[in-house]
Amino acid sequence: MATLLEIEAAIEQLPESDVRQLAVWLQARLDEIWDRQMEADLSAGKLDNLIARAEADISASLVRDLDEVLHNT
Repeated sequence: MATLLEIEAAIEQLPESDVRQLAVWLQARLDEIWDRQMEADLSAGKLDNLIARAEADISASLVRDLDEVLHNT
């Protein structure tokens, strides 16, 4: 397995188009990691308190529709 320094050195040798393609791949990989972490946290109940607070705020009409916020109406 290559070290991080070896990988960085190899990336330095790539043409820009390949670096950009790698960046897209890396972002997709990070997104997958994030999704798995969120699913694990949800399954473990780590988000239950936040979900309950959000539901309570919605029930109390303490939130606004996202379109309303984005359009500042």
